[in-house]
Amino acid sequence: MTSTKATSRVATRVWPTGLQETPAGELSLRGHALGELAAAYGTPAYLLDIPDLVTRARSFRDEFAAAFEGIGTTCDVFYAGKAFLATPLVRLLDAEGLSLDVCSRGELAVAERAGFPAGRIGVHGNNKSAAEIDAAIDYGVGRIVVDSLEEIERVVAAARAHGVRVPVMLRVKTGVEAHTHEFIATAHEDQKFGFSLAGGQAAEAAAEVLAHPDQLQLLGFHSHIGSQIFDSDGFRVAAQRLIASQLQIAQEHGVVLPELDLGGGFGIAYLPSDEPLTPRDMAAQLAAIVLAACDEAGTPLPHVSVEPGRAIIGPAGITLYEVGTVKPVQATDDLVRHYISVDGGMSDNPRPALYQADYTATLANRPGSAQTAQSRVVGKHCESGDIVVRNQQLPDDVRPGDLLAVAATGAYCRSLASQYNHVPRPPVLAVSEDGVRTWLRRETIDDLLSLEGE
Repeated sequence: MTSTKATSRVATRVWPTGLQETPAGELSLRGHALGELAAAYGTPAYLLDIPDLVTRARSFRDEFAAAFEGIGTTCDVFYAGKAFLATPLVRLLDAEGLSLDVCSRGELAVAERAGFPAGRIGVHGNNKSAAEIDAAIDYGVGRIVVDSLEEIERVVAAARAHGVRVPVMLRVKTGVEAHTHEFIATAHEDQKFGFSLAGGQAAEAAAEVLAHPDQLQLLGFHSHIGSQIFDSDGFRVAAQRLIASQLQIAQEHGVVLPELDLGGGFGIAYLPSDEPLTPRDMAAQLAAIVLAACDEAGTPLPHVSVEPGRAIIGPAGITLYEVGTVKPVQATDDLVRHYISVDGGMSDNPRPALYQADYTATLANRPGSAQTAQSRVVGKHCESGDIVVRNQQLPDDVRPGDLLAVAATGAYCRSLASQYNHVPRPPVLAVSEDGVRTWLRRETIDDLLSLEGE
């Protein structure tokens, strides 16, 4: 263990709470020097601050429970497994009392391997196969979020085959588009997810589900309005429309739908200037929104659920790279940009290429020069768009062999990682004061070759 002191270099909200600076100017995570971790485990490597992760999970669990209890109802927090999933994480979430969203057979298999309680699992996806639906019902999941009329037919057939009644929710498009990148906005009409409220598809789907009372139990409506949401305005409009639509179902079919899922998409800080809502503030605002919408509609309060993923695990993670080359480039007449190439890139973090996502980086193995240079951190792949951090002021003496840490990579980095250029994927290391555990080992060249046929 290395003695540490707090430092403003990593004291902003983008970094895990356990990241500090040693007296020599090296960064450490929970007392483990990043240079020592790089020597022991190699780079690139994903590092997770486990106490930070646990604190965030508990904060969502407790704040949402308290806020909705305060208005007279209950709320479940479903961790969105697509952000990142591994068996040890699922066991941690179980121990903390969270529920779990999965959206593929593979994600369900991780939950099964971890022994996660089936009743606290929800299954998502816009094109679930019959085999995936069968596996979910066989495990006894607590709900399937159906996304199409064809899928309703598949769930009915599987329920008959198993002789059970399956709880389902309807994924609906509320017409609310969060202020986010086009490819991660998910509630406007012209996209693949859900049934349209405005077009009457949601009402048709509800009638179809209710026509099979022996096979299906309709719990309520589910929506997801986008990602990286920093305010509650979109949730307000979505909740009003969802609750009004559930009231319409009650009036037309005599069935009061007991649940409502507002989805996730809660934003995190990728840059020091980002100001996401805290779990307490978001919970309080969503509870007030649901209460006001139900009062306006004259309906009883439903049981509510939300689905944070990124907001729980994203800020707890960093990625550690080693610098390979530094290339000064005359970007403009008056700007020389330092292109700093690291030993990873778009194969371990494709988000900058996919979404033009911004990240923050810092020199990790030493303090560096007080003089800075406009820098661009790039990867080793054969793509000009292989960018890790587009624009960053970094010490002007960054050199080959240095270590760089990139903040807020706990979500959608390992889960979206590829083997592009046949580069093996990095390990995921769980770091706490007690030690370092390998949650996912580093892939090897032998792993890649093992997939080939004769």
